[in-house]
Amino acid sequence: MSTRPRVLQHGRLLPELEQELAADCDLTLLPPVAERAAFLAARGPEFTGLVTSGAFGADAALIGALPSLKVISSFGVGTDALDLAEAARRGIAVGNTPDVLNDCVADLAMALVLDVARGVTAADRFLRRGDWMNGRFRLAQRVSGRRLGIVGLGRIGRTIAKRAGGFDMDIRYHSRRVVADAPWQHEPSLTALASWCDFLVVIVSGGAETRHLISADVLDALGPQGFLINVARGSVVDEVALVKALQEGRIAGAGLDVFDREPNVPTELIAMDNVVLLPHVASGTEQTRRAMADLVRENLRAFYRDGRVLTSAL
Repeated sequence: MSTRPRVLQHGRLLPELEQELAADCDLTLLPPVAERAAFLAARGPEFTGLVTSGAFGADAALIGALPSLKVISSFGVGTDALDLAEAARRGIAVGNTPDVLNDCVADLAMALVLDVARGVTAADRFLRRGDWMNGRFRLAQRVSGRRLGIVGLGRIGRTIAKRAGGFDMDIRYHSRRVVADAPWQHEPSLTALASWCDFLVVIVSGGAETRHLISADVLDALGPQGFLINVARGSVVDEVALVKALQEGRIAGAGLDVFDREPNVPTELIAMDNVVLLPHVASGTEQTRRAMADLVRENLRAFYRDGRVLTSAL
C-alpha cells in the first residue's frame, strides 16, 4: 500500500502540475457532478489533502465530505470560492498563490487602461474592416498625466499604482482603511474617488462583501468621460448597471477581464466598440502560471513535511 499522502484534485489544472503532483502524492481527480455524491460517500474519508483552483474552490459541502482533510492548496490568489471559515473551524491549512502573479495582473490592468483610452483593439478592427480607406480613426484619449483611481490597494493594487507612476498619472485609492506606508492619497468615499478620476481600476477580492461594490451610483460618479477597468472578480461590478451606463453614454468605456457569469458575457457588451473584453487572462502568462504551479506544489510539500503551508490564505 502506498504511503504517499492521498490528495483529491477538484477541477483540471495545468498538465505539467498534475504530473508533478501525481509524482508526489496519491492523486485522484474528483469525478463529474453526477457521480460525485456516491464517490465522496465511499472514498471521502481517504483524503487528507485537496488541490483546487480559484475557479473551482472548495465549499462547505465538499469540505464536509472530506472528514480527514488537513490541507487545501489552491491555484490562484482569490479565495472567494473557498469556504475559509469552515476550513478554519476544522483547523484545515489553506494555501493560495499570492505575489507571484502581481506583475502580470498589473501589466494587464495597464494594458486595458491604454486600450480603452487609445482604442488600440478598436483601431485594429477599424483597419481590418477596410474603414481606413473611407476616413481616419476617431480621436482617442491620452493616458499620461491623467487621474487613476484604484479600488483596493493590496499587493496587486500597489503594483498597478507603480506602473501608473511611469505614466506620470495622479493616483488615489479607496480601501476600507488607510494603507499606512502608501505614498498615494487615500479616498474614504468610493463615489468621490470615481468622481475624481479618469480611470477607475478595480482590484479587490471577490465574495459577498464586495458584490456589486461598483454600483450604478459609482458609475454615475465616474461620468461620461470616465473609464472602468476590472481585473478583480466579475461579481464586484453590477453588470446590468454597467451595460445600461455604457448604452446610455454615462461612462466613456470599459476594459473587462472578468465577468459575473463566466464564461458567459452579455451580448450587449460584445456589441460595443468602446469596451475591451478579455477571457479572464490577467495572470495568463507562461512565467506566472509556472510560478503559481510551483507554489501549489510547494504548499502541499511544506504541509506534509512541516505541518504548515508556505503561503497561508487564513
